[in-house]
Amino acid sequence: MSEITIYHNPQCGTSRNTLALIRNSGVEPRVVLYLENPPSRVELSGLITRMGITARELLRTNTEPYEHLGLDNPAISDDELLDAMLAYPILINRPIVVTPNGTALCRPSERVLDILPDAQRGEFTKEDGEKVIDKDGNRVN
Repeated sequence: MSEITIYHNPQCGTSRNTLALIRNSGVEPRVVLYLENPPSRVELSGLITRMGITARELLRTNTEPYEHLGLDNPAISDDELLDAMLAYPILINRPIVVTPNGTALCRPSERVLDILPDAQRGEFTKEDGEKVIDKDGNRVN
């Protein structure tokens, strides 16, 4: 069984769908409720590096602290953005999933299928009714 970690917000539909897709592969992941237990600076920097994105690309822009802190200013450095995300974990976009096959920001939730080491075990439909996996465990698209 593969070791998988999801940085999860149970209030987020995308995060819930991603967690369900992981479980549909037969794996119970390590679930990090990052709003309650935010990653350390080193851990967050490492996740960003492994995803191959910038701190700005991980930053959630549709939340109150983003506007209040003026984080839309392009002059703000990655270090300053990390400081903001650590001070206000709601600014960390989610879900982030770590598997032996890679690390990804899984938006949309189907992005997790690209890094899961194990195949889907059955049909899966997202909360909004969109069918993602057919009855044979194959991706629909």
